[in-house]
Amino acid sequence: MLILFALVPTVAVTLVGVGTASRALSMLSARSAWERIALSGEQALSATRSAPLTVEQRAAVERHEAELRQSVELARRFDFVAGRSMRLVVAGAVLVVLLVAVGASRVAGHLSRQLSRPLDELVGWTGLIRTGRPIPEQPERRGAPEFEVLRTGMRTMAQELDTGRRRALEAERAEAFRESARQFAHELKNPLTPIRFAVDRLRRSAPDELRDTVEVLAEEAARLETMAKSFAQFGRLPDGPAADIDVSELVTRVARSTVPERLTVAITSDDALPLVYGFHEPLVRTVTNVLMNAVDACGASGQIDIALRYAVPHVTITIRDSGCGIAPDALARIFDPYVTTKPGGTGLGLAIARQTMEAHHGSIDAASALGHGTEITLRLPIRETIA
Repeated sequence: MLILFALVPTVAVTLVGVGTASRALSMLSARSAWERIALSGEQALSATRSAPLTVEQRAAVERHEAELRQSVELARRFDFVAGRSMRLVVAGAVLVVLLVAVGASRVAGHLSRQLSRPLDELVGWTGLIRTGRPIPEQPERRGAPEFEVLRTGMRTMAQELDTGRRRALEAERAEAFRESARQFAHELKNPLTPIRFAVDRLRRSAPDELRDTVEVLAEEAARLETMAKSFAQFGRLPDGPAADIDVSELVTRVARSTVPERLTVAITSDDALPLVYGFHEPLVRTVTNVLMNAVDACGASGQIDIALRYAVPHVTITIRDSGCGIAPDALARIFDPYVTTKPGGTGLGLAIARQTMEAHHGSIDAASALGHGTEITLRLPIRETIA
């Protein structure tokens, strides 16, 4: 299209110019007119020679005859040069058209590289973004800097859209898990009350040979009740009024009531640790669940280190144990609901912890290596309003 727009006006202007030049040269040459003048002049001179003339008149006639012949010769020469000049004009016009065509093709190729190809590439990227496919990694290309800005912006947009999609899927998945947990807890609690009453009656009236059986029933009923509470906790978000919480006091109290005496506990804290605005009981459950996992990982002996730090704008709670550690493939799934490595576990402890941290607009991370223990880090924002 660019070549077409360049050549059509050029050819049109060239044809008009060649035609104008040809017409002008033909008008300027006037060869036929000079030949007619020469013929009539020869006739006039012949008639003049036969008439009696003075010496001066005859000299004037001879000078006129010489001028006439010279003018006719010049007209013939000009006509010869004009004929050859038209060929040069036509050749020059063709050369100009060819130069314009070559220049237009070079400009078209340059614009194609600078505009058309980047635009086609960006249009293709929009299709990839629409279908959720990744944008291919490519080295920086030559071209207008604005296209590189567009590429960078589209990559950023694609990453943000992908993050938004993942968060939306995670939110839908978490909501589905919470709904199933609420229903399961409800269905589990209904028979637990009569079971507990029946076990209490059996304890009072059962013969000695059934005491062990009754105790098994009581233990299993208690385990089911604990499971029902876990499902109920996971099935609802933190509610109630939020308040300022002394994180140091909360962690110290939970550690004393959760960690058995066979394990060593070391708590370190920054001076003047600020208060955290949040829900007290859910945070207690979160720290308790993390510490219980650390206790289980340590086994009969070991050490648990708890560090409380203030890193603007968060207060961090880091709990590290000296246990067996977690394999890399399992580490990526420890915060998913119903994922557990403990016999009889529900797999909801760390899922509840993550749910609680997200409700506080905070985060929870885990780092571990087999044989080197596990480190869980809780980050709570300072005085952030809980929605």
